Amino acid sequence: MSKRLGNAVDPFSPLKQHGPDSLRWYLLSNANPWHNLKFNMEGIAQVQRRFFATLQNTYNFFALYANLDDFVYHPEKTVPVADRPELDQWIVSKLQTLIQELETSMDQYEPTRATREIMNFTVDNLSNWYVRLSRKRFWRGDMNEDKKAAYETLYECLVGLTQLMSSFAPFYSDWMFRNLTESAKEEGQTIAESIHLSDWKRADTALIRQNLEKSMQLAQDISSLVHSLRKKEKLKVRQPLQKILIPILNEGTRKQIQHVEELIKAEVNVKAIEYIDDTSGILVKNVKPNFALLGKRYGPKMKLVAAAVNQWGPEEIGTIEREGKYDLHLNGEPITLSLEDVLITSQDIPGWSVASGNGITVALDVTLTEALVHEGLARDFVNRIQNLRKDMGLEVQDRINIMVLKNDPKINQALTNYAAYIQAETQADSLVIKDSIEEGLVLNMDDFDLTVRVEKN
Repeated sequence: MSKRLGNAVDPFSPLKQHGPDSLRWYLLSNANPWHNLKFNMEGIAQVQRRFFATLQNTYNFFALYANLDDFVYHPEKTVPVADRPELDQWIVSKLQTLIQELETSMDQYEPTRATREIMNFTVDNLSNWYVRLSRKRFWRGDMNEDKKAAYETLYECLVGLTQLMSSFAPFYSDWMFRNLTESAKEEGQTIAESIHLSDWKRADTALIRQNLEKSMQLAQDISSLVHSLRKKEKLKVRQPLQKILIPILNEGTRKQIQHVEELIKAEVNVKAIEYIDDTSGILVKNVKPNFALLGKRYGPKMKLVAAAVNQWGPEEIGTIEREGKYDLHLNGEPITLSLEDVLITSQDIPGWSVASGNGITVALDVTLTEALVHEGLARDFVNRIQNLRKDMGLEVQDRINIMVLKNDPKINQALTNYAAYIQAETQADSLVIKDSIEEGLVLNMDDFDLTVRVEKN
């Protein structure tokens, strides 16, 4: 930026538009302070949307239900972490790991790495995984131990984040800390008046479960790959599919995936997961050099490295996937390639769609049987009825009757086959397919329209 050229940024403009914390976070998360940065106002808006808005929505979710249930955190009366569900144990473990990573980053004067670590935890782990998978626990009517554990876990994560981000977003972190601890202070608990006046809470290493973290990371990676395949094949998540194949590189990986197998099946809506030996030949993998990285690391040697990678077969691909590295000797000089130095893809096979990433390959069975289509239609119908219940202002406990105008034989059969499931999910006492309906509503079911009438009992 140059005053002479007139392209300098007025600092008060982004401060007024986005606030000091968003501006500070944008500057630190993009590059270390001693490096040049190509300033972009849209970058601040992206930080607000991706990080601050996500964190605010997570806090709003907690505050909404905590206020409804009059929840107050009592540190001496919490459910022991070891007695909480594994999902809670996992996010608590991730929080302790994050504290360790952040301390290391700050000790090494790496604020950019520190802010990115906080963002990844908040967006990818806390919001998009933990809260999303735990929503129904907060919706329960009674405050049982499971619901109490969910509240306590989310509270601990949010308060922990206020501490970790306090150096980078001092105003927002203090605002959230004060709001989170207000009820406890009103009850007479001794709590610091400000996050900046509180003692630094070190990581509790006894709560770190590395194997569980690895298992959950595999669940996230596999789910992400399957969702990408669904999008590619234009298959909605509500459409059940038969199974996925996962080539296994070692027995340890198999056990880690099996530990979270039920979670994966529920997340991606498949009936089964089948594990195959990576040498079975069912899936054919290809490899090519990652020129962007190889050029930076090896300069003029890059062509030799790339030529060697292009000669690889299944054995070399399996080695680098299994061990995360591969040793080459070029003109007598040893070179160790990492997994990120190469790009591994898998070929689709008839009836399957295949994707790879982060050392994991999945093959999704995209064949739709009649039974699967019927189940998918039933799930779609439940979704439309639930939305209709909301539009009618019905309470969760309100019972209804559902009448459906006779339609295509496929949808009629699907509703008949899954009538019990539909009634259970929608709080319906009856589901009847009729030749005529008075004053029915038209529901758009993507491929066709369905006329229904819903009456409150």
